[in-house]
Amino acid sequence: MNYSYDVIVIGAGHAGCEAACAAARLGSSTLLITMDMNKIAQMSCNPAVGGIAKGQIVREIDALGGQMGIVADRSSIQFRMLNRSKGPAMWSPRSQSDRSRFIQNWREVLDNTPNLYLWQDSATELIIDGGVVKGVKTAFGVEFHAKAVVLTAGTFLNGLMHVGRVQVKGGRVAEPPSHGITEQLVSLGFTADRMKTGTPVSIDARTADYSLATRQDGDTDFHHFSYLPSVKSTLKQRSCWIVYTNSEVHTILRDGLPDSPLYNGQIQSIGPRYCPSIETKLVTFPDKDMHQLFLEPEGENTNEMYVNGFSSSMPWKVQIDALRQIPALRNVHVYRPGYAIEYDFFDPTQLRHNLETKLVKNLFFAGQVNGTTGYEEAAGQGLIAGINAHQNVAGKEPFVLGRDQAYIGVLIDDLVTKGVDEPYRMFTSRAEHRILLRQDDADFRLTPLGYALGLATDERYRLMCEKRESVEALVDFARSYSVKLADINQWMENNGFEPLHQGMKLYDLILRPQLGILQLSEAIEPLRAMIESFDPQRREEILESAEIKIKYSGYIERERQIAEKIQRLEHVRIGDNIDFMEISQISTEARQKLQKIRPQTIGQASRIPGISPSDINILLLLLGR
Repeated sequence: MNYSYDVIVIGAGHAGCEAACAAARLGSSTLLITMDMNKIAQMSCNPAVGGIAKGQIVREIDALGGQMGIVADRSSIQFRMLNRSKGPAMWSPRSQSDRSRFIQNWREVLDNTPNLYLWQDSATELIIDGGVVKGVKTAFGVEFHAKAVVLTAGTFLNGLMHVGRVQVKGGRVAEPPSHGITEQLVSLGFTADRMKTGTPVSIDARTADYSLATRQDGDTDFHHFSYLPSVKSTLKQRSCWIVYTNSEVHTILRDGLPDSPLYNGQIQSIGPRYCPSIETKLVTFPDKDMHQLFLEPEGENTNEMYVNGFSSSMPWKVQIDALRQIPALRNVHVYRPGYAIEYDFFDPTQLRHNLETKLVKNLFFAGQVNGTTGYEEAAGQGLIAGINAHQNVAGKEPFVLGRDQAYIGVLIDDLVTKGVDEPYRMFTSRAEHRILLRQDDADFRLTPLGYALGLATDERYRLMCEKRESVEALVDFARSYSVKLADINQWMENNGFEPLHQGMKLYDLILRPQLGILQLSEAIEPLRAMIESFDPQRREEILESAEIKIKYSGYIERERQIAEKIQRLEHVRIGDNIDFMEISQISTEARQKLQKIRPQTIGQASRIPGISPSDINILLLLLGR
């Protein structure tokens, strides 16, 4: 057995799986260390992938050549495109997953990735020599050597679970925590702290009364995560259900607050503001007399169901008694109460944009150890960390995505520039260029980059090029084709639209909000012929992409111009040798923050909280700009 590798990845969660796959597929011999090979990419919380802004991240992972989108599609038991009533910059794909199939599909990916090996054990210490990571020691006493290490330990670093006043050490239910690495890194000068997250109760689906719940079915159109048209789910599709809490539920929960770890002083760490526990909802929104809950199936055939919106660390009896006050759950059987978990994380401002630590060379952090939450945020970081671990080993340039290129770029820049004061979750509002970062065009933005790295396959690149050619051909046809009154007006009247008063270009007709390309093809035979020439498997995707490009062209172009202006500051590099504390012309706060974060460019410096425009102007003067 080999004890030396190019890259070692610690932890096989969503970040670790993407990191290990990326490094191995790029050519680095890679070892993935995990405590349990049967819980690869375990969905510790909600068995779903995507959602608002998170779905865009998954499409970006897929466009670059990562695996999460493929695994999610193959494991899907319900798919929905959220926010369809809003503009396309807000559309966000989400898939309910079969929890066990998700694990099985990821394990199949890992087992069939060349250069990738697994070892079941717990990492207890990093081997570091002269400020450079050299390998990993494990609980079994094995020493593995490597040129780069990626730490993706999730919630396992000194993990502690809470159910009421009961505390259980662990990274997940029935899984032990990991000790040693936090203490070692703190001794080397790293800053660590504690965060808290929670997971809801799990119930037996047979004990709910669905006649008292609202059914929520998935979409049946062409949308899915992966840009590969052959990747689809063959699983039975299942419905979710909506129920609401009530005053009786709230009374029981309020009476239980003295035993809540969040309110009796038992938990001191930082929790997520945007995804609060049910008890936090009651305290934060005392005037609300109901809260929406989603009953979500955990798989194709299992009876287990997840109560989304009922995250809690209250005593188990309080949780059950409260749930049974909901009419649809009067006789509910609970498999497992909700619980809170505290774990260690490291201040992400200690990282560079390639996710390498500033204090130890060739050591990378990804996932919840960086203060983030969510499978998608973790996977996006894991992909970038795995790519860059390989880049370092191979002596190549770092791979970094900009804020105008990807949500993943926004995520990482926010972490390393601003740090975190609560578990970080991606929102569309965090991306100032979100109209450029839509879920429909992630392949156009990122597949060429993934292909240049060697991560995106020839097939994926060919499919992207064919799609782009089809979209451009359709847009060019719309610009050049003149619609005559005799060809369109009867159709317009039959469909309840105001007839045209003069002929116009098809492009201008498509610009009308109520008209779509597919609709107009009913009246315009050359347009219909062009559409029918497209690959039937990808026809709807091509039409959607072309229609968005036409209808939102003005917004997209304006945003691109703004991004290009801002991008100029990203090219003004700041030297590594500047002592910011010596620059007396800028504020004390600015000096301290610049010295701590050590931004690489003026653009990054401008995004640090507390750095004013005048501070930036002084830096530009000092740099001769």
